[in-house]
Amino acid sequence: MTKKKSSLTTRFLSYLDAHLLVYCTAFLLAFIPLYPKLPLFDIIPGYIVRVRLEDLFILGTSVIWAVQVLRKKAQLKTPLTPILTAYVVTAVLSTLSALFVIKTVPLHEIHIQKTVLHLLRNIEYFIVFFITFSAIKSKKDVILFLKVILLTFMAVTLYGVGQKYLYWPVYSTMNREFSKGIRLYLTEHARVQSTFGGHYDLAAYIVMVLPLTLLALFATTKKVYSYFLWMTFALGTWLLVVSAARTSFAATLVAITAALLLSAQKQTKPVIFFLKYASIVGAIFLFTFIQFGDDIYSRLLDTLEGYPKLHTAYHTANAQRKYVLYEYIPETLGLTDKMKNMTPQAPEGALSTDELDEVLIATDQQPVFSRPNDVYVDVPDIVKVATTSATGKTEIILIEQPRTYSDNALRYGLSMAIRLDTLWPQAWQGFLKNPLLGSGYATLTKSSVAEFTEADSTDNNFLRVLGELGIVGFITFFGAIAVGLFHAYKLFTQQQKITLETALGIGYISATIGLLLNAIFIDVFVSSKVAFTFWILTGMVVALTQIKKKQEK
Repeated sequence: MTKKKSSLTTRFLSYLDAHLLVYCTAFLLAFIPLYPKLPLFDIIPGYIVRVRLEDLFILGTSVIWAVQVLRKKAQLKTPLTPILTAYVVTAVLSTLSALFVIKTVPLHEIHIQKTVLHLLRNIEYFIVFFITFSAIKSKKDVILFLKVILLTFMAVTLYGVGQKYLYWPVYSTMNREFSKGIRLYLTEHARVQSTFGGHYDLAAYIVMVLPLTLLALFATTKKVYSYFLWMTFALGTWLLVVSAARTSFAATLVAITAALLLSAQKQTKPVIFFLKYASIVGAIFLFTFIQFGDDIYSRLLDTLEGYPKLHTAYHTANAQRKYVLYEYIPETLGLTDKMKNMTPQAPEGALSTDELDEVLIATDQQPVFSRPNDVYVDVPDIVKVATTSATGKTEIILIEQPRTYSDNALRYGLSMAIRLDTLWPQAWQGFLKNPLLGSGYATLTKSSVAEFTEADSTDNNFLRVLGELGIVGFITFFGAIAVGLFHAYKLFTQQQKITLETALGIGYISATIGLLLNAIFIDVFVSSKVAFTFWILTGMVVALTQIKKKQEK
């Protein structure tokens, strides 16, 4: 009896030793997107980035992986190892340059900590690639990970439904106060964030996962799976629309189109295939947009404001149409009061995202003659003014004055103007300080070297990498993505029909195209939930090519 128990224990430990990384990676794939951005503790006082539970789980999994590497049961050598190593070396050299050569980072503890923190976070994103690559031993592991991604995506969409209609909690990181873990709820026209820290991050995640959902649908042969995947795709489209992120919406359309075009090449009748599924997907997008797209529709119209000819043409054409879109049936039938009783009410004493904004900013309105189309409250500028008292003592007082806006703000909106007037020029200046290695992490949003900013964003991932790490950092970072695309293309060309390999290859290519488009206006590759999922997905693609290579040999 003792020998049997010992044998069972040995077999269990042996099985766990062989599959532990697989289960840890699958857990991370689900946990990272689903768990809200609730902070555990501050790393740097006054800074928006905090340690979260996912960081501890990734650290624990990294330790397991490192032990397996030492035991030669996991691999450090991968097709991406040379270029990712080059990126990390570049990042270290850039940091040293920022500290001791061009001195864009002051030799002060808090500034050094912030720059090193960004270095470590970027390394953390890459570590999940190595973990995933080492975990995958067969196609079964890839299938498991794909199932986890799709089930997680469904859970994210369902939470979004609850957040929109049932007042499920919102935990945002849109500013430092939000990022403290304050429980909020959405107001009627607030943009859905689901389990993410902001609607932009959520939309970027959808850009990546929605094409994968469509490819899984093409690859499956079971009707039950097809029903589930169509439902997931439709809910994902709804979530994209109610997130009201214009850039991500356009990027998703491009990614889905690319997925359909590439998938059609694997069919005997490519034109019929493309037209069939483009019609179905188009109908889903159109229906969702008409029914739930009021917010994103108004934001798209705001975009037209910056292009007078298009704006005039649209309104001229629209004025010639006379039609009624719908009639409000509940009011007609006298059901309004009954529906109010059935509608979920906001939690008592809870704050909405709008109310917290009112707490954080001064709302004394000042008369202004014009303001950007995406500014809804006239918040005055608080200006420091030096005054001299009757005794001759000089004092600094704060006064309010009407806020003025740049030409770009009035033409393109405040959000775009911040990019054009401030963020993008500052990133370019960071690049010019050291074209080879950039000005270092977390240096692009400062107005002076000594300034400490509570958040760092460029709203253009290309300019951010170029400004922080220079040409060498730009080549190595986006070169790593290019290597991932190359391996995805190899999967795409291996079969003449849509199989697991071709579906993953096309899904990755389409998702990456969408993310790269998104990166023009958002720092999408440093958004933690998006970045972790992307590099795990990259690990899946590269690992599967290596499995196929071994099989061919």
